[in-house]
Amino acid sequence: MTQRRTHRWPKPMGQAARRIWYGGDYNPEQWPESVWDEDIELMTRAGVNIVSLGIFGWSAIEPEDGVYDFAWLDRIIDKLYKAGIAVDLASATATPPMWLTQEHPEVLWKDERGDACWPGARQHWRPTSPIFREYALRLCRAMAEHYRDNPAIVAWHVSNEYGCHNRFDYSDDAMRAFQHWCKERYHTIEAVNDAWGTAFWSQRMTDFTQIIPPRYIGEGNFMNPGKLLDFKRFSSDALKEFFKAERDTLAEITPNIPLTTNFMVSAPGNALDYDDWGAEVDFVSNDHYFTAGRRHLDELAYSSSLVDGISRKHPWFLMEHSTSAVNWRGINYRKEPGQLERDAMAHLAMGADAICYFQWRQSQAGAEKFHSGMVPHAGADSQVYRDVCSLGEDLHTLSQAGLPGTTLSTSRIAVVYDYASEWATEHSATPTQSVRHWTEPLDWFTALADCGLTADVVPLAGDWDHYDMVVLPSVYLLSETDARRVREYVAGGGNLFATYYTGISDEHDHVWLGGYPGAIRDVVGVRSEEFAPMGEGDGTLDHLDLSNGTVAHDIADVITSTADSARVLATYQADPWTGIDGVPAITVNTYGEGRAAYVGCRLGADGLAASLPAIFEAMGVTLPVWQGSGDVLRIEREGHDDGDHPAPRFIFQFNRTHHPVTVDASGTILVASLAADLGDGTATISPNGVLVTKQ
Repeated sequence: MTQRRTHRWPKPMGQAARRIWYGGDYNPEQWPESVWDEDIELMTRAGVNIVSLGIFGWSAIEPEDGVYDFAWLDRIIDKLYKAGIAVDLASATATPPMWLTQEHPEVLWKDERGDACWPGARQHWRPTSPIFREYALRLCRAMAEHYRDNPAIVAWHVSNEYGCHNRFDYSDDAMRAFQHWCKERYHTIEAVNDAWGTAFWSQRMTDFTQIIPPRYIGEGNFMNPGKLLDFKRFSSDALKEFFKAERDTLAEITPNIPLTTNFMVSAPGNALDYDDWGAEVDFVSNDHYFTAGRRHLDELAYSSSLVDGISRKHPWFLMEHSTSAVNWRGINYRKEPGQLERDAMAHLAMGADAICYFQWRQSQAGAEKFHSGMVPHAGADSQVYRDVCSLGEDLHTLSQAGLPGTTLSTSRIAVVYDYASEWATEHSATPTQSVRHWTEPLDWFTALADCGLTADVVPLAGDWDHYDMVVLPSVYLLSETDARRVREYVAGGGNLFATYYTGISDEHDHVWLGGYPGAIRDVVGVRSEEFAPMGEGDGTLDHLDLSNGTVAHDIADVITSTADSARVLATYQADPWTGIDGVPAITVNTYGEGRAAYVGCRLGADGLAASLPAIFEAMGVTLPVWQGSGDVLRIEREGHDDGDHPAPRFIFQFNRTHHPVTVDASGTILVASLAADLGDGTATISPNGVLVTKQ
């Protein structure tokens, strides 16, 4: 188990009381200095109390090799400090300047065909380059020495979104580092051969020098899945080691300033093992951008709950999100009225004690000029800026009411997420390319919300076995140790919900033999001999109807036997030619003192929501009931009992529908965005609205 760093949160400047941090990325180098005073006046008006500086400022800070210009940065930091605005200062190493890559093109990362990623965008450096490390750490030392005693600096922002563009590098530097990583992990080349199953296709190696990155092998060919899985692990570790080198350089000179780097946790966001990385920062921070449409709120809440799990329920920092549209999708939808505040409150409800945006002022030029900002192209006379100011007032109210330092209340149910399982299911030779790990946890989070339960999303390495109920949603990889945890959890009285594609392989992607789900077949009480993928081909199986009225798509388990202790809740209803008519689809098994439900097909969020009441009933689980349940996402944060006063509770209620909902409004109403107090202990919340009360 990785030793986690002690949680350290950025302290307010001077003797100020703890408050919710509010602000965003600020890039004054993009603007003439005549704009800076206006910026600071608008920040003060909006309630901004922190900005991130210098993230992409390397070329402005070090315009020539070894020549530093801190004067412009000193001036803006001084202006911010005098206005009471703190600074989250970046190491500025995210993207090297042109002079560096011109002098040392060998620092550029290479793709799987060996082509270099040339300058012209960002993150065109390889994490295993000793030359790039030398230049980056030199800049870190210069930054730390120059700002070591500056009272405006409350946190270090180390680099930026590691792995966003340079997750994989196939250069010779990477090859040598991958060989070393494998030697550290496996010790002998025979252990590598065993882990990667190299007896297949004559891939056996006799020396570590024969290990190469998973470079291009021709169209339509299949990379060794064990090797590819380990290369993804290595790539996460290689970037992590680079981060740690930057972190330690800064910390040696400025030990009293907490350090973080911004993760990119979202439902499909799996570039790095962020749970592993969470042990290496002083406080967890995250960048999250909304998914437009029906899943907007649920995906946001799901992702933020996972960040809270990565942070182990310590307060975390929302480093970036957007006031409205982003710029990198095919269609960049604007946020609907109310969503600017609603989204911020949802992150806050899930444990964030900082709400920040990319970026303060929308860029006039460059690749992100159409990415929204706190001050848009329209200027301060705009609805976006007025909403930014309104949010600032509400965050101040919540700070005054004592929200900072409280924690997300523990749910009754945990949904487990596993980065390695996602990486393994991305392989190109699987039963169906339509199935990945990441979609199933989000479907369960949404379905549980439909049933009135707001789940905690917990990493596989987290403490999920302390919950009353646990969902293992397509957790494809289960090691022997993790399978033992599952057995002990259920045998001790826990309630488990497992699905198709769970416990298929061990940590090396070696299939557990004897029938699926091999790792926990005894716990769930079913045995499947095959997968039944579904598609849209002519005359092939495209869906399966279940006896409970739901419909399965993409994949189903062909369950051939169930334990005597298992009860079948739903079966498939299909034509005889399919060979799956009457096959069990949903079961509940008694194991030790607990119960294990098994959902052997992909039902989607709607199908799960329709199936869950019967599953809960069979397991003896009582669902919560409150006003607006299902239509409302209800989240609680709670403080700590000081012995003299009961612990405060903050209740956030979000409308999940496109129609007004009525909710309980007991307690003190603190925030009512698109919500109205009815005066009888209830309130109405309009679409995209939120109500926050203190109990």
